[in-house]
Amino acid sequence: MMGDKAKAKNAMRNAGVPVIEGSTETLVSYEDAVTWSQKIGFPVLLKAAYGGGGRGMRIVNSFDELRPMYEVASAEAIAAFGQGELYMEKYLKDPKHIEFQLLADRFGNVIHLFERDCSVQRRNQKMIEESPSRFLDDELRTRMGNTAVQAAKSIGYENAGTIEFLVDQNRDFYFMEMNTRLQVEHGVTELVTGVDIVKEQIKIAAGMPLKLKQEDIVLLGCAIECRINAENPKNDFAPNPGKINFIHFPAGPRIRVDSAIYNGYTISSYYDSMIAKVLAFDTSRLGAIKKLRCALEECVIEGVHTNIDVQYLILHHAEFVKGSYTTSFMADYLKDVVI
Repeated sequence: MMGDKAKAKNAMRNAGVPVIEGSTETLVSYEDAVTWSQKIGFPVLLKAAYGGGGRGMRIVNSFDELRPMYEVASAEAIAAFGQGELYMEKYLKDPKHIEFQLLADRFGNVIHLFERDCSVQRRNQKMIEESPSRFLDDELRTRMGNTAVQAAKSIGYENAGTIEFLVDQNRDFYFMEMNTRLQVEHGVTELVTGVDIVKEQIKIAAGMPLKLKQEDIVLLGCAIECRINAENPKNDFAPNPGKINFIHFPAGPRIRVDSAIYNGYTISSYYDSMIAKVLAFDTSRLGAIKKLRCALEECVIEGVHTNIDVQYLILHHAEFVKGSYTTSFMADYLKDVVI
């Protein structure tokens, strides 16, 4: 149910969860797109109905753009997920992208492990994730967390999973989608809560009840993750597969690196360009930023182009340091972080 974006939105509406206005069924033809765009009104966002990660997603600002964008998004969805059906929703300008990590067992026990701010994105692909979000206050954090738990309970969800919200500048939040799986950025939450999400997911799959209660989950500090991709920022971030000639990963207290690459490893052109995740934890957000800057200074990958320098400059950018950035950060400040 939650893997189909249209069905997921309908389920959340029925559960009383705030939802962005959108199509109540998948779009299987251009004519469907025309019908729903007339109901919703431009600008709209086309999304792959059965995918994620920014693939099969296009913003449409006018009727003239609808057909070409529909065809491109559908073709991209087929290439990435094997299915070309799309979903349409109202496009929110400059929101925050906030997601809540959940654990849910087969006995109806559901807890959240607080939020991750995933608003630094390029072409709807996340680049940096952090927890907690500087944008949320305690009251909004509690409401969003309770809503995420309510959403999972309403459908009898069982697994680790993530409820994703968009939050506008008025601090109103809306359900966007659910990731019914372990996400790339799960390590951020593990650092700030001390909970091994992978271990808990395996226990849930084995039929064991959650021993953790909501009151057991506390924020221990701040964590930030940079996704390291094999891509060339000076060539419009084109993927850059090839052989790694030399690699040196950072290490030290409160630094974590998740990766499978090694000296002599050949990066394939057939898979996602992400090759590593570098994370830092500290008791304060500024401390985590400083640690992650140092970690990226120590990170050396030779033989292919990477986005390490771009990530390093983002961590120094005033808008990021203030925590006021939105999903338009990369579009607004690309010239500041690509040299």
